[in-house]
Amino acid sequence: MFPRPVQSMSPAARTMYQVALPVMLILWLLPLLGVAATSVRPSSDLAQGNYFGMPSRLAFENYLDVFRNSPMGSYLWNSLRTTIPVMIGAVALSCLTGFALAVYRFRFSMLVFFMFVAGNFVPFQILMVPVRDLTVSLGLYNTITGLALFHIAFQTGFCTLFMRNFIKALPRELIEAARVEGVTEWQIFWHIVLPLVRPAIAALSVLVFTFIWNDYFWAMVLTQGAGTQPVTAGLNSLNGQWIAAWHLVSAGSILAAMPPVLMFFLMQRHFIAGLTLGAVK
Repeated sequence: MFPRPVQSMSPAARTMYQVALPVMLILWLLPLLGVAATSVRPSSDLAQGNYFGMPSRLAFENYLDVFRNSPMGSYLWNSLRTTIPVMIGAVALSCLTGFALAVYRFRFSMLVFFMFVAGNFVPFQILMVPVRDLTVSLGLYNTITGLALFHIAFQTGFCTLFMRNFIKALPRELIEAARVEGVTEWQIFWHIVLPLVRPAIAALSVLVFTFIWNDYFWAMVLTQGAGTQPVTAGLNSLNGQWIAAWHLVSAGSILAAMPPVLMFFLMQRHFIAGLTLGAVK
């Protein structure tokens, strides 16, 4: 049922594993290394067809040219203005809904829970036209508010599933004992449940931050122009109509990838603790 440890395999299988692992790692890292190399490649190399060879020199000024020749600062600021409110709003709502669905027993509670879960299985492409029409009718099209509200609504289903399962795993005796002592439901949620699921909240925050920051589809559907477009959609504007500035696109891609990476490393301890919470009792 479970995969065998590498140490228990035959010597031939262990040798194949030791050879295949670095090869697969290199293949996985090859596109990332190519983007990193292109980000410091001068435009003259690209004009001469030197796409995959060693750069003639290291053009670190490409990172400055991204800000000089494009509104990259505005794109990054728009991503922050979208991602942080969505992360706070989706996690806060999911803590409340997860607590209600995990602690309270009421009629049709499982049906409500399944409705939250079912939303995750709806292909987001079929929602493109109705969501765009809805934002236009509400006057929220091409606004940071409209994009953030949509992401909060769309992410709450997955976040509720995540938090409900963690809260459900808590000992119910803690909540019952608090009720016997006369503690209110809000105090139970705030002083008992939230401290116990803090690693799960940290892990969920990292996931939501990464999902929203890397979103490209809805950024293209619901926004346009440097005033509202996040960085994922803004990178598309670095390519001209006739010329593709791949060195600037690569430099912008590296800059766009830095915040999620930094977020993960800053929250790595809490992220791993949240994913393993409740694994061993």
